[in-house]
Amino acid sequence: MTREVTHVPHRNDDRRPATPWQRLAEAFRARRTRRHEHAPPTSDTESPAPEPVPGANTLWRMRTTVKDEPGSLAALCAALAGHRVDILSLQTHPLAAGTVDEFLLRAPGELPSSVITAAVSSAGGSDTWIERADAHDLVDAPTRVLSLAARTALDAAELPLALRQLLGRCTIRSRPAPAGGERGPGGLPVEGALDDTVMRLRAPEGGVITVERPYLPFTPTEFARARALVELDARLGPRVPRGRDVLTLAEGSDITVRRADPRDLEAARAMHGRCSAGTLRLRYHGPVRDADRYLNHLLSPRFGRTLAVQTASGRIVGLGHLLWDGDETEVALLVEDAWQRRGVGAELLGRLVALAREAGCASVYAVTQSSNTGMVAAMRGLGLPLDYQVEEGTLVITARLDESVVTTGAEELGSASAP
Repeated sequence: MTREVTHVPHRNDDRRPATPWQRLAEAFRARRTRRHEHAPPTSDTESPAPEPVPGANTLWRMRTTVKDEPGSLAALCAALAGHRVDILSLQTHPLAAGTVDEFLLRAPGELPSSVITAAVSSAGGSDTWIERADAHDLVDAPTRVLSLAARTALDAAELPLALRQLLGRCTIRSRPAPAGGERGPGGLPVEGALDDTVMRLRAPEGGVITVERPYLPFTPTEFARARALVELDARLGPRVPRGRDVLTLAEGSDITVRRADPRDLEAARAMHGRCSAGTLRLRYHGPVRDADRYLNHLLSPRFGRTLAVQTASGRIVGLGHLLWDGDETEVALLVEDAWQRRGVGAELLGRLVALAREAGCASVYAVTQSSNTGMVAAMRGLGLPLDYQVEEGTLVITARLDESVVTTGAEELGSASAP
């Protein structure tokens, strides 16, 4: 049996309280996910394959389950060799009964995946899963895991990204800690729990991280690697890169742009207090009195990255958020009234998009009102291909990050600072 490969978008169940705007935005995202499905087809008849290039090769990632007995792997290798398929790397994932073998394969470009899976099946492989690979998969597993651990050690916001890169397309949910019990949050054992396509891990700050991958069961080896990353994060505690840039705006004021985290909660609340009701309503699209309730989520590194703009006196006057939401990461801005139309918002937006590129995001989207010309101008000022969707006054602007270079020149800064 060949497992079907599907795209599973990432969602966080404990995001800030839903408003009508957010429910509509969710509908937009679901509609885009259905329209822009990017998983490879499960058979060569579902979608026309690219015209093969003579002499070209194709990289494949494949998993299959074999019997844990002498000669089973040799039979599999012989079957692949019969079709001139080269094995570049192999990992084994021992199970209670049998072994999951994970291969990186180099095959002739004209060889369809169905032939590979048929050969594997004839050699005794079962529950076979295969998808296209790329040059990034040529990095060996220990090197990749060490790299992910290093990134996690430097920045707490890297943990969700590291888990996704470690485990492939999956849904990651962070749930707050309920009234626990002897076994920890929600009755979860300290060591976590693995159930086929779902793993549950103790979150470093309390609560539970749930990871789901319906198209491919997790192995105990993957569970152990994910648990090790989470344990590393827990041991290191709260951390955020402390680098900062001092910039001079066109009108002469100096500002500092830096990463923000929950330690900035009180300063962010104070900025809310200096913002007008109209500014807060444009940003949060709900009752102004609820604005402070969103900050714990927005400042948490578990859900993305936040940039803060502060003045020479240390007062925060702007916040920019990059919120992990699968391949379509959300960007959001809030700039204090007295600092709007001075280039703050565009500076934040350009830096958020640069962070999204660095994290490997394929696109970013902003949800706003069609009347918010400042945010529309900010997105246009990026110089990226944009997709607009409008419904009942709500505008979702999606920018694709793989086709152009972000621009943050002075001509864009003045028009983009409105949140």
